[in-house]
Amino acid sequence: MRYGTLSLEQIIDLATSNGLQSLILADINNSTGILDFVNLCQKNKIQAIAGIEFRNENDYLYTGIAKNNEGFRELNDFLSEHNLEKEKLPSNAPELKNAYIFYSLGSVKIYDLKDNEYIAVKPTEIRKLINSDILKNQTKFVIQQPVTFLNNDGFELHKHLRAVDNNILISQLKPGQMASKDEVMMSMDKIYSTFEEYPQLIKNTEKLLSDCSFDFNFKETKNKSTFTGNHNEDRILLEKLALDGLLYRYGNKNKKAEERVKHELEIICKLGFDAYFLIAWDVVRYSMSNGIYHVGRGSGANSLVAYCLKITDVDPIELDLYFERFINPRRTSPPDFDIDYSWKDRDHVQDYIFKRFGKKHTALLGAMSTFKGKSIYRELGKVYGLPKEEIDAFIDNPVTDTNTNDITRKIIDIGNRMIDFPNIRSIHAGGVLISEKPITYYTALDLPPKGYPTTQWDMYVAEDIGFEKLDILSQRGIGHINECVEIVQRNLGIKIDVHQMDKFKKDKQVKKQLIIGESIGCFYVESPAMRGLLKKLRCDNYLSLVAASSIIRPGVAKSGMMREYIKRFHNHNGFSYLHPIMEEQLKETYGVMVYQEDVLKVCHHFAGLDLADADVLRRVMSGKPRFKNEFDLIVNTFFTNCNKRGYPPELTKEVWRQIASFAGYSFSKAHSASYAVESFQSLYLKSHFPHEFMVAVINNFGGFYKSWVYFNEARRCGANVCLPCVNHSNYKTTIIGKDIYIGFVHIANLENKIGQAIEFERLQNGEFSNLYDFINRIVITLEQLIILIRIGAFRFTGKSKAHLLWDAHFFLGYQKKVVTHKKLFEAKQKDFTLPDLEYTKVEDAYDEIEYLDFPVTLTHFELLKTKFRGEVFANGLMNNVGKKVRMVGHLVTIKYVWTSKKEIMHFGCFFDMKGEFFDTVHFPDSLKEYPFRG
Repeated sequence: MRYGTLSLEQIIDLATSNGLQSLILADINNSTGILDFVNLCQKNKIQAIAGIEFRNENDYLYTGIAKNNEGFRELNDFLSEHNLEKEKLPSNAPELKNAYIFYSLGSVKIYDLKDNEYIAVKPTEIRKLINSDILKNQTKFVIQQPVTFLNNDGFELHKHLRAVDNNILISQLKPGQMASKDEVMMSMDKIYSTFEEYPQLIKNTEKLLSDCSFDFNFKETKNKSTFTGNHNEDRILLEKLALDGLLYRYGNKNKKAEERVKHELEIICKLGFDAYFLIAWDVVRYSMSNGIYHVGRGSGANSLVAYCLKITDVDPIELDLYFERFINPRRTSPPDFDIDYSWKDRDHVQDYIFKRFGKKHTALLGAMSTFKGKSIYRELGKVYGLPKEEIDAFIDNPVTDTNTNDITRKIIDIGNRMIDFPNIRSIHAGGVLISEKPITYYTALDLPPKGYPTTQWDMYVAEDIGFEKLDILSQRGIGHINECVEIVQRNLGIKIDVHQMDKFKKDKQVKKQLIIGESIGCFYVESPAMRGLLKKLRCDNYLSLVAASSIIRPGVAKSGMMREYIKRFHNHNGFSYLHPIMEEQLKETYGVMVYQEDVLKVCHHFAGLDLADADVLRRVMSGKPRFKNEFDLIVNTFFTNCNKRGYPPELTKEVWRQIASFAGYSFSKAHSASYAVESFQSLYLKSHFPHEFMVAVINNFGGFYKSWVYFNEARRCGANVCLPCVNHSNYKTTIIGKDIYIGFVHIANLENKIGQAIEFERLQNGEFSNLYDFINRIVITLEQLIILIRIGAFRFTGKSKAHLLWDAHFFLGYQKKVVTHKKLFEAKQKDFTLPDLEYTKVEDAYDEIEYLDFPVTLTHFELLKTKFRGEVFANGLMNNVGKKVRMVGHLVTIKYVWTSKKEIMHFGCFFDMKGEFFDTVHFPDSLKEYPFRG
């Protein structure tokens, strides 16, 4: 990265045109590209040899090449060991039984070399061969021709990449920081003629290459092959668990479910996925036994076995989800389970997986970020020493006369060539690999800040070489469900099983809240757009919510099909299908393509695309960049097939328009169903335990809105929102009965350690009796104490803020503003007689706005000078359709949108004085005349 300039495909093409029969890929301190390289070489009948070039930053040490697959593992192990320990590489390579090591000419003495070590000589170094050492022992020398770029233009690009990597001006580059200009591909004839006077070196090189081989089976599954240690026992255990789960989910009289479970088990066993299911079950079993809540989603929700194992809570029979969408013999990519955990719990689960299956066999999946967009120009601007202001101006307006000169033209030229070049290795959002062989048989490992070994290649390589990843993801939405359950049990003594989806789907209160869009704080259904959609659909059931979770996506909205779906949803007979095939395949969604599966059905049944093409289309729609090149081919096939079937061109274009609008945005039905499960769980908790639910939402710092909006919602639901108090508040927000005490974490400028210390001290030694008791027990500065006083955290003392501030200054002011150790001396209470000072609640409100970002003592509406609160309120809007009304609303959030004419419009979200939400639209003309001012 930030060094090479040629893709693997370019290198193979160059090798073929130059008559090369063997190639060694030796990237610097990584083996990321090896397996892709081997795959391409096999297809082009070139001998692929795996290697790694070892460096400490810019200092070249040596190059290792693998004699065989074991040698590749040895090289990966050696590099991984130093990466994981964050240690520098040694100047001399270790003894590796299955790998050769090459040093550069002049870096070591011949007599210091081990049996597997050689000195590599480049064609441009031929003159250096004339010395006595080399003439005495030519058997320790081989020919090496590194390839880093194609030509001088490539060298120029390489120099820029090196300057970016070293974070220096391009004029400051030194020879050791970049490749020499001769690192280009040479023909075999030219190499042979260069070394014709040294036939021994040619012989050594050919002998060494003939000793190397790298065999790799890309079709064989690389995952851990068994869970119990025996394939047959895996099958028996999985069947037992699935049938036990079938009884839990359906009782003992559901023949349809029983037949499907047996059908799925047969396919799972036949394709060798028993261990994969059991590993996923084991992870879920661990988390559930530790009270850690999870959501299984993605295409895994198509499996009834997964539902019975509690990996997912989506009933595939109820939703008519096809198991073959998850696993089938013709599917071109391996399946994977997506299991979501709370952001607070995921690390515990990952730690279990690594300890359960061992670090040698377990790794997080890597990812690759590439050079893209404006960031390229910013990096290159620094390389040329441009000031930040000039770089900003150039990025904002690259084509103006002021920003057009020789340097900016160079930046644009080099920048365009750098697009999509690998830049930084990072971590996949949640992918975990569990392998049968040690992971280093396939890759070297990094240790990112996450703290777990991570593969150097990404999910695409993992798929290509036969890995099925397990996605262990995190989201804050799950955190608030899990925490709400805990709070309800603690505050009310009620135990809730959040996996009782049948109960939640039938709950009358949940249905009522769905219809009116009463969903603030609920996962995926709280945004203004989603609440509006729920009201338009008058959604009151799970199946409708599954559809809503998909049609809210930009692809459906952009194509106009969201509006059409709503219309057809309410008028089943007031429309006609585009074609009889649409009626046959899309009856459930009234002829509208809502899910990825719908698009696949249309492509397959309407246009006759085969399942392989349909799978590629699905990947493109999911934003998988590796398959975008194939998209055009599918378009051609689609139109050709439709033409052969005699469809009118207008019909074909309209169907494709609807399909194309889905690209990058559509959901699979199973995915939507998983989201709807989580939404129902949130809705149930909010319906029956609104106060506890809002506290959980606040404490997980997630959701669509800022924290103050959720405090407002808690108050609207009947809770008493209380200011922080040193005797009742914790670091996070807490609830006692109906009283919600704002957590210390929400107080601006209060140090985290102070909030945590207050909670800990009170838990150990009881409540604080007064300010002096607090000062004696908590190590705190005067500035931090003033914050607590001004926010009202000592109101239990009955003293005014003015009096408390006087006390604080009297004691801490004389101690140089800080108590270094609370046991050195004790604060003695002093009684002062202060004059009566004028005071209003508005002063408290201003303190609260300063430290909490919103007032608690008074609402924003009570702070208004005017008595006017609106002619109507949010809940009365539907009674005034067509009328012009005046309202007063508190601005919650604004969404900026560009129109097709490149003008800005806004969507606004407000609540009225009763806390009820309403949403507004501000078209460009109106917005120009009445802009938002805060």
